[in-house]
Formats: sequence, C-alpha cells, structure tokens
Amino acid sequence: MKLAAKGLTAILSIIALGAALSLPTSSAFAGEESNSKNVTEDDIVRALAPAQKKPLTRGLSIAAPQADPAPNAAETKLIQSVRGRSTRSLSSTEREEIASVAKDKPNIDLEITFDYNSANISAKSMPSVQALGRALTSPDLKGSTFVVAGHTDAAGGEAYNQDLSERRADAIKRYLVDKYSISATDLVTVGYGKSKLKDPSQPMAEANRRVQVVNMENKTTASK
Repeated sequence: MKLAAKGLTAILSIIALGAALSLPTSSAFAGEESNSKNVTEDDIVRALAPAQKKPLTRGLSIAAPQADPAPNAAETKLIQSVRGRSTRSLSSTEREEIASVAKDKPNIDLEITFDYNSANISAKSMPSVQALGRALTSPDLKGSTFVVAGHTDAAGGEAYNQDLSERRADAIKRYLVDKYSISATDLVTVGYGKSKLKDPSQPMAEANRRVQVVNMENKTTASK
C-alpha cells in the first residue's frame, strides 16, 4: 500500500508540474513583453543625437562619422522666429517651412497615440512619452531646439483635425515641461492635422494619430 501511495504521489506531482508549465506567462512577464515594444530612452537619444555623437556599432570598421551639416542662415532665422511661439500662431507657410527643414534633421516618429477624438495621451503610450522626457534631458540632447509635431488620422474635416493636432502637440509639450523641467522655448510645437498621414493606405488607422520629434540642433539659440 505504501508503494502504491508513493507511486500515486509521484504521478500527481508530475501532472502538477506539467500543468504549471502549460499555464500562461505570469502577468509580470507579460507586462515586460508588451512594454518592450515601447521606444526606449536610448532609442530616442541615438535617433536624435547629431551624427558625430552617435555611438559606433560593434563589428563595424572604425571611421570618423560625418557631422550633420550646420544649419544655414535661413534655417537659423526660421528656428529663432518660431521659438517661444504658441502652436496656433504658426502660419501654414511656417508649418511647411518647418517640415521642409525637419526632413534633413535627426528625427524619430514615436507613434505616441491619443484617445480617439482627444488630446489625451493614451495609457499605452505613456512609457514612450516618459522615455522622451528622459532622452531630451540627457547630455547628448539637452540644450537643442526640438520640433514636436502633432498628427491626426483622416476622420473629420481639415479645420477640426488641424486644431486637434495642435492640441496633441501642446499636450506632449506640457507634459515634458511639467514633468521634466524642459524649457518651453526649446520645444517648438506644430500641428499638421491629417495632411501628413503615416499610413495613407489606412487613413483611419491609429498609427496616424501620432507625434514626431525632430532635433533642429540649434544650440546657440537655446535658452539655458
């Protein structure tokens, strides 16, 4: 009887072990897996840092990286003219000029999303916003002027979406200023409404409701 009991106990132990191994991953590990999809502080620093400050990748031959071109007089004048301005004060011409200059500058599309028809930052995007705050206060980036551009999906009219994109850019700026003490004049906010969809093939997709950040690299005009 004792042998039978021991055998039964061993069988039950094996069954219990198998059941434990087949259970879904714990909530802690599941959370880590989902959070890993969020952009990190290092990702943002690497994307926005001037070329000469970007770390070399292991395995590549060592060569002096080319420095990013310095802003020309027109770019400098544009940056100076929009620093400290409210988002709504920018003209359509100024918005397009900023977009034109930004194309050749270190930038990152963070896909910071918002609640539908709202300027409220979505809960799932908050880790990315916090990573942005830490990155912009890092030694490699601190002191530059950054463009924070808001975008919407294609739902609604032009005027409504323009206003919504501006409010979304303002929401990010307000969070960075309040939580990370970044100078408000170092953050140029601009809205593009639905004029620059990230995924034109799916104009209503969540990916279009995002924020882009560009390092204008004009530290000489940045306030200290």
